[in-house]
Amino acid sequence: MISNVENIKGLFKAKYLNGKFVTDKTGVKTIEIINASFEADKDYILRPPNTSYIKRELEWYESQSLNVDDIPGETPAIWKAVADKDGKINSNYGYLIFSEDNFSQYQSVLAELGENPDSRRATMIYTRPDIQMDAFSNGMSDFICTNNVQYFIRDNQLITSVYMRSNDAVFGYNNDLAWQKYVRDKLIDDLETDTYKRYEPGPIYWNVGSLHVYERHFELLDKYYLAADNRLYQL
Repeated sequence: MISNVENIKGLFKAKYLNGKFVTDKTGVKTIEIINASFEADKDYILRPPNTSYIKRELEWYESQSLNVDDIPGETPAIWKAVADKDGKINSNYGYLIFSEDNFSQYQSVLAELGENPDSRRATMIYTRPDIQMDAFSNGMSDFICTNNVQYFIRDNQLITSVYMRSNDAVFGYNNDLAWQKYVRDKLIDDLETDTYKRYEPGPIYWNVGSLHVYERHFELLDKYYLAADNRLYQL
């Protein structure tokens, strides 16, 4: 049975109510699900998406700029925090899949699915071996969170399987899911242009090494869980 967002919320609830916390390297408490795997059947887990910011981030991804100062509007504090002293980062996802400098990941998948719709090789690789060093270059702290995304065409649906090393369940999930939907829908349109065949949007499966909620967002757990049910759930 495939898990879904409601199941993930239930796991966070159980860990929160039972005090199952993990302290990160900065001394901040988190609630963490290791090896989370579920269908991303809702746009958010704990907090509705900020659609205004998502639009700005998508514009930046489309630009393929590796500088956070190019994000339309005010640059979010988190991006400033992970950038190097010149504003450079690694994690512009548009650059990572569209740029020839990263070996045209999107174009490779488009070609693969166009030639072989039953393929198991349609994979966009976001990260790279030298991220071990590049993540900390020139004072940066940006270790790409998405490892790869695989696509399948089955039963006339384009199915997406996302594989991440780490994902914040409050902001990160919302923004990353919006991006993955954008890429999926673009693939559907481009495949139709190339093959004259229209596929339906299939499910998006989310696989994360560490899916977590930071202490500053524990109030969301209070809002969603404790007000309605203060029973302790056994893990």
